[in-house]
Amino acid sequence: MARRRRPPRSGAITELPPLRILGQIAALQGIYYATALILMLFMTLVMGSSFKLDLVFGWASLRGDTTQGWLIGFVWLSCAGVVVVALVALIARSKLVLDFALTLHFIHLVIVVLYTGFLPRHVAWWATMATSCAMTVAGGSYGCRWRELRPISFGGHGSRSTNNIDGNATSSAENGSAGGSHDDEEMGFGRGRGRGRGRDGAGEYEMVGMKTDGNR
Repeated sequence: MARRRRPPRSGAITELPPLRILGQIAALQGIYYATALILMLFMTLVMGSSFKLDLVFGWASLRGDTTQGWLIGFVWLSCAGVVVVALVALIARSKLVLDFALTLHFIHLVIVVLYTGFLPRHVAWWATMATSCAMTVAGGSYGCRWRELRPISFGGHGSRSTNNIDGNATSSAENGSAGGSHDDEEMGFGRGRGRGRGRDGAGEYEMVGMKTDGNR
């Protein structure tokens, strides 16, 4: 006797399988670092300095007492704005934004520690990452909620059907009026100037315009 297969259990595992979650995390991390690399390279070209991977994977350059440190902080905040767009496009669920944003910044912290061998010691680095995380959570939640609350469109058939209804009603009215006039002519009633029959069907008559007396 064959055993009946149990139906799949509903829940987060069914809605978001682990492989899909890992793929989304990898995509967000790749977008995050790709944006950082492009902006850091552009910054160094404008400043006339040499590009180093320490600008992306390090923490020593991000400090509050130099102009370059402030520019690097601004670059990381710009990367957070790009991540917000990626969250809305890839995740599109407001209740998952916090988890993905924290995971993104935690992975970045782990990579920085592994690359430099030390835990970041500059307050500016921690403040920038905290601000970036807050911006990502706030912007991603707002964008995903806006996307979730958008009205669902089922196509543009409403106006077309309305036009069809109006057109059918108009054509029906025209057909009715045409049919009525035709029936009237068959029944012997003439409208306007022309020839017709009397109500009793006997004889024909012709309508003639009345002349007005100018003396009256």
